Amino acid sequence: MQKPEASGFGPLDIQHLMRAGTLNITSLPPLSLYIHLPWCIKKCPYCDFNSHAWKANGSNAQSELPEDRYINALISDLEASLPLIWGRPIHSIFMGGGTPSLFSPKSIERLISSVRSLLVLLPGCEITLEANPGTFERDRFKAFKAAGVNRLSLGVQSFNDQALKDLGRVHDSEQALEAAREASEVFETFNLDLMYALPNQGIEDLIVDLKTALSFNPAHLSIYHLTLEPNTVFAKYPPSNLPSEDTAYEMLDLIDNYASQNELERYEVSAFAKSGHRCQHNLNYWQFGDYLGIGAGAHSKLSFAHRIIRQIRHREPLLYMEQSEKKEAVAKTEEVPRQELPFEFMLNLTRLKGGFNLQTFMDRTGLPLSAIQSPIDEAIAKGLLERDMMQVSPTLKGFDFLSDLQSLFLPG
Repeated sequence: MQKPEASGFGPLDIQHLMRAGTLNITSLPPLSLYIHLPWCIKKCPYCDFNSHAWKANGSNAQSELPEDRYINALISDLEASLPLIWGRPIHSIFMGGGTPSLFSPKSIERLISSVRSLLVLLPGCEITLEANPGTFERDRFKAFKAAGVNRLSLGVQSFNDQALKDLGRVHDSEQALEAAREASEVFETFNLDLMYALPNQGIEDLIVDLKTALSFNPAHLSIYHLTLEPNTVFAKYPPSNLPSEDTAYEMLDLIDNYASQNELERYEVSAFAKSGHRCQHNLNYWQFGDYLGIGAGAHSKLSFAHRIIRQIRHREPLLYMEQSEKKEAVAKTEEVPRQELPFEFMLNLTRLKGGFNLQTFMDRTGLPLSAIQSPIDEAIAKGLLERDMMQVSPTLKGFDFLSDLQSLFLPG
């Protein structure tokens, strides 16, 4: 077993997890499963996720994707984690990356079958696979659906060839169109990922992207502002000619208007969905639910009666596989300090347009309402939050200045 962390217990020290503590969580939140598949054809310059470039032409040391070994490592990782989640059903599964669609439908089917054999999935469990047009082949999406995937998330980012080149994407506009077309034909619920405030992007460019995306009638649309994340190529070499902040706000208003005209309701800062098609997996994150993360670099958040823990798996894929084969995939386990829980809760819940019920705070953190009463009052006074009895929601101003709102809940 892995050596205990500074928090005082190892990753599977169940006896410690069940001891009395300062939290009082009377009912456990919904539990989701996140599965990380870490390889991409090429690392995008804006990406700060744990993704690793892989090519099939033998130009690097690993010329063949180790699908079987990695799937085996995931299954071993899940088996070793079962004592932490005994008896808890799974509400949603999300296979993210990286580019999960690099894996064959046969491997994805084996993975889903193994998960079903080890865990209880709730009826209608949402099973999402992320895919990129650069890995698209005719009928591949049909094969993923046959393997058990019932929701596809397609990382288009743009339908403009120059924008795709600027973003370092491996696909072109024609591949994006063809992939979106097949996704719309195969999946009742599919998501299109777009980005805005791109280098050299003007309002008219964004309108073309929006109209093109909406022509496929997606049930869900995720639209992200291009940000220069630390430790990325773009952070070191920022792209030129980015839209001004005022133009970016104008773009967001435009996105909101086009989405609403197509029956896509904004329910989260960057997410729009038709009725009945909100992403249940992401909602569970944003509502401070629990999630078990398996795969290279995956994170977990798990609740117990008197404490909440976080885990991180080994980040480098080869090391992860080696450690998982020894049932030691977890690199770090730590208990979330009581004083940090209000900020962690509000960091997620303030992203939701509909806000949250104050009872949810007490249920999910095991803390009294007094732990957030003062910053809530301050946020209301500043016009960042509004309250109706037990329901608290971000205002339009709070949505626009989300970081300012969330910072009010940082531990003193």
